[in-house]
Amino acid sequence: MNLFDQIKFQDGLVAAIIQEQSTGRVLMMAWMNRASLEKTLETGQTHFWSRSRQKFWKKGESSGHVQTVKDIAVDCDGDALLIQVEQAGSACHEGYKSCFFRSAGNQGKTLSVTESRLQTPEQIYGNK
Repeated sequence: MNLFDQIKFQDGLVAAIIQEQSTGRVLMMAWMNRASLEKTLETGQTHFWSRSRQKFWKKGESSGHVQTVKDIAVDCDGDALLIQVEQAGSACHEGYKSCFFRSAGNQGKTLSVTESRLQTPEQIYGNK
């Protein structure tokens, strides 16, 4: 039995939770199709499918903030992946280490930034 036999792609996609291996911090969630998972396994760096842009993409292709894969696990239902990585730079396109840089408070009535921004998007991508 191989990895692909265990994955239940929904509409051709599977959720991929990206976690920094050294700290356990969840960095991001993205979608993978079979081709992006195959490319991730082949290269050792994460590749995803963008639902909004309908496009295959490599993490860090614009910013240089690549993710080196250390481990890939499949959940018990086969509908999500946990990919542990070594993160170079920020994982979030807004310049934060993690895409989960805001936390709800006051029973969801407030949202607070919970970590320092590493870079601004302009520093990462330049003025576009």
